[in-house]
Amino acid sequence: MAKLKIQKGKSPIVVCAIHNGHDIRPEVLPYLNLSEAERLREEDPYTTEWLYISDNTIKVKSSRFEVDINRPREKAVYLRPSDAWGLQVWAKDLPRQIVDNSLRVYDEFYEQMKEYFDELFLEHDWLIVYDIHSYNYRREGVDKYASPEENPEVNIGTGNINKERWSPVIETLISCFRDFNFEGRYLDVRENIKFAGGYFSEWLHQQYGDRICPVAIEFKKFFMDEWTGEPDVRKIQHIRELLIASVNPVKESASKIKLPVA
Repeated sequence: MAKLKIQKGKSPIVVCAIHNGHDIRPEVLPYLNLSEAERLREEDPYTTEWLYISDNTIKVKSSRFEVDINRPREKAVYLRPSDAWGLQVWAKDLPRQIVDNSLRVYDEFYEQMKEYFDELFLEHDWLIVYDIHSYNYRREGVDKYASPEENPEVNIGTGNINKERWSPVIETLISCFRDFNFEGRYLDVRENIKFAGGYFSEWLHQQYGDRICPVAIEFKKFFMDEWTGEPDVRKIQHIRELLIASVNPVKESASKIKLPVA
């Protein structure tokens, strides 16, 4: 069974942390070549701290190293180093049965998501999805920082929406983020620089078309030390405040868009 926690409320905003998970099924653990710290470095820790800006939340507890539900099914289990940033994930080849069991978790996740979003669309004409992630910018070493020009502090991924229809909402979201006073300065917020969105947002668009606006929001790991895993609690709280400040303007912008009849 897919390990996740779902909350369903009344808001048209859904907030997801699908890469925060760190759990690994017991049958998988003996095959892992990576330490917990190595896994944590490529997961999205602390992103669940930003979930509860809405009463609709999706929290995945399983690690992406067990199964990555943000990739197409055929790539959801990392089998080669090229699937996982060059990491040798497995100490020995995974038995086919374990791979199949992981893919069963994947399938169950999407079955649950179909049921969840179908129910929400009984109550709403449209939905905005904040698909929250984080990304590394010091992968080459503790003291090696990736270029700021190519690594914005906030990357807004909009590759899986109808931009013609939803551009007012995206513009509102980006403006809210850029205008937020973040510890006396303004964050570098740009669109589709590092990522345009993963398979989950693609699936949402495939299922619900122009009625849904799934936005992949990727925070550079400036709110933590990606090598030690230590959080900067103050920055995490300020990011939460930034997200909260965007919700009402985004809802207001979305409410003005003429949407297709379901």
